[in-house]
Amino acid sequence: MHPLRKLRESGPHTAAQVEPLLAENVVFHSPIFVLAIEGRERVAKVLAASTGVRAGRYTAELKLDARTTFLRWTGLVDGHPIEGLEIIEDDETGRIVDRTVAFRPLPAVQLFRDAVYPLLKDELPREYWEYTDR
Repeated sequence: MHPLRKLRESGPHTAAQVEPLLAENVVFHSPIFVLAIEGRERVAKVLAASTGVRAGRYTAELKLDARTTFLRWTGLVDGHPIEGLEIIEDDETGRIVDRTVAFRPLPAVQLFRDAVYPLLKDELPREYWEYTDR
């Protein structure tokens, strides 16, 4: 079991508990943000905040190679079904260097984003939440 999955399935957790799983230069890609989130401290805060607004469980885990894990997750956000797929890439020490997630369906993704925004709006500036070139 991937260490991030193990932590997430253990119940609520803090950013401090997520940080040891992440490389210093970790990058997190999510459809709820315009930009990728970079850096251990910031990514840890985002991952910890997201678990408080949704509930669910992992339904599949596949090792694609020695450093790459695929996870499938299903759950609820605000009482509505949401499904997630993720690819996690670890470095040679086992710390996460890249995590990319995809969610569906779009209305549930919007609910998820709306629920996470109040928790992270002070941590992530406007350009993470909306296009600023308009």
